[in-house]
Amino acid sequence: MKFTVMRTFMAALTIGLGLLTAPIAASADDNPSAVIDQIRASGVLKVPVMTGEEPGYIKDPATGQWSGFYYEFLGEIATQLGVKLEPVETTWGNLAADFQSNKIDIAIGVNPNPKRGLVVDYLWEPLFTDAWAVLTPPGKPVKTWAELNSPDKTVVVQKGSTMQVVAEALLPKAKITPVEDRGLALMELQAGRADGVVLSIFDALQITNQKIGNVSLPEPILRNPATLAVARKPGNAGYINFLTNWILQERSLGLAQGKLARSWEARGIDLSILPAGFSF
Repeated sequence: MKFTVMRTFMAALTIGLGLLTAPIAASADDNPSAVIDQIRASGVLKVPVMTGEEPGYIKDPATGQWSGFYYEFLGEIATQLGVKLEPVETTWGNLAADFQSNKIDIAIGVNPNPKRGLVVDYLWEPLFTDAWAVLTPPGKPVKTWAELNSPDKTVVVQKGSTMQVVAEALLPKAKITPVEDRGLALMELQAGRADGVVLSIFDALQITNQKIGNVSLPEPILRNPATLAVARKPGNAGYINFLTNWILQERSLGLAQGKLARSWEARGIDLSILPAGFSF
């Protein structure tokens, strides 16, 4: 009887040790390249595109094809991954929701935002840096943010964007009017219903070609890092590492700066408003 019990015990012990040493299938939590694997398996990199956001995103009205410097950057990332681009029309304010619903795999040119940071991972190294500017009615430039911080001033911003955060922080006394996109913001300015539209300096400068208003870079100058972001999910560590290395190469070799300069030159953007020593 004792011998039988001992044999049973030893058999159970052997099985238990075997379970401890048996290989366990890797989950997304264990595989740092899980997100890259998913993107490659799908054959596409889902990227946000936005109308009215030239020269970063440019849509050909005749063909529906997208271009622009943001789209060019995203195309390079897709090529590195061996997949094609799949454009998804959206707005800056919807990016967090797009990540959560798995509509997009990456966002480019975004600004760090604590609220979005609850569901989105931002890369610490920016692709480039610009600054926040104000587009004002013709002949009414401003030298400081304080000039717009008054109850009789109306400032238009894109809803849910970093532009709205900037305006609400610096212009608490002004009337802040959020609208869905840049086109609607410019319509408010042209209709005489706005004293200013908050934009990134490079976006504002290219709009000056339309003779809508004046571009001001108010004091204090607020530098604006344009970063990349990905969804916070298991297995994105390898994806983040890949993108960080891509950014570092783009910046350290002057590739990003060269692409941006060529894009702005092609659109007739005059960078002379930028202060001496301003480096993007």
